[in-house]
Amino acid sequence: MSSRREPLDPAIAALRDHVRASGAAPLSSLSPAEARERVSAGDGACDDGPAVRVIEDIDIGDAPALRIRRYDDGASRATLVYAHGGGWVTGDLEYADELCRQLASQASLQVLSVDYRLAPEYPFPAAVEDVDTALSWAVIHGGDQPVYVGGDSAGGNLAATIAQRRDEVAGLIAIYPVVDHDQTRMSYRENDQGFPIGSADMAWFFDHYAPRDVRDDPRVSPLRGIGADHPRTFLLTAGHDPLCDEGFAYAERLAALDVGVEHRHEPALCHGFLRSTGVSAGARAARDRLVVDIARFVDSGHLPTAAP
Repeated sequence: MSSRREPLDPAIAALRDHVRASGAAPLSSLSPAEARERVSAGDGACDDGPAVRVIEDIDIGDAPALRIRRYDDGASRATLVYAHGGGWVTGDLEYADELCRQLASQASLQVLSVDYRLAPEYPFPAAVEDVDTALSWAVIHGGDQPVYVGGDSAGGNLAATIAQRRDEVAGLIAIYPVVDHDQTRMSYRENDQGFPIGSADMAWFFDHYAPRDVRDDPRVSPLRGIGADHPRTFLLTAGHDPLCDEGFAYAERLAALDVGVEHRHEPALCHGFLRSTGVSAGARAARDRLVVDIARFVDSGHLPTAAP
């Protein structure tokens, strides 16, 4: 086992075994509509999250209407434009609702969750354009608050892409992000049949989102676009995740360029563990650590170097 992995959290391992014993078809064999239905059904494995004073949906942008969900508990010190995960193909405003509630309530952030367009109906670069539009809206309507951009998985990919392109971004928050299309890294081999996603699932997502001839574009593979002007970054990786090694590579590249980076690694957890907080005490504890880390990251003027 890789030094970056410890035995999988028991509750998540039990959930994995239950799913596999059910005979459910692999995600990579489903249609986009079927995959969306399955992912939405997984909302029930999340905690409800705390009550938040203001939660409202706002339509912004032109056709098709772009919707954001604003979370504000009344004492925000920064705005976070947040892109949900789901492989660019699945997910919606419910996908990250619990985490957005936690960040508004416990980290005192105004969170703007983005309901960006999904592939294959709207392939690359539609989702990038939508998150960019949401960031512009946040800058205009955010007053004097600094504006951060963040996301998990494919949403972390979109956030990293925007962070590299917009000077207004005060910092990047990337949670087990997709940052490259190279599937030959060790963590892909170790998690080839991983839960909840493996190599075939990631290939399925990429095939729906971006043609092969554009995947070297830093807007698809932001690991390939890092420069010294990259904003300071908080990055989280998980041991049981095909994307683990590319996340480490992202943090190491930032550190080599003297970009402030904080890197938390959760060796006993899997990709998407924030979707299991209702069934796993380990996932809940990691979520709580994450929220504290993000609050400190937003407040801090200096950061430690990347984790080894």
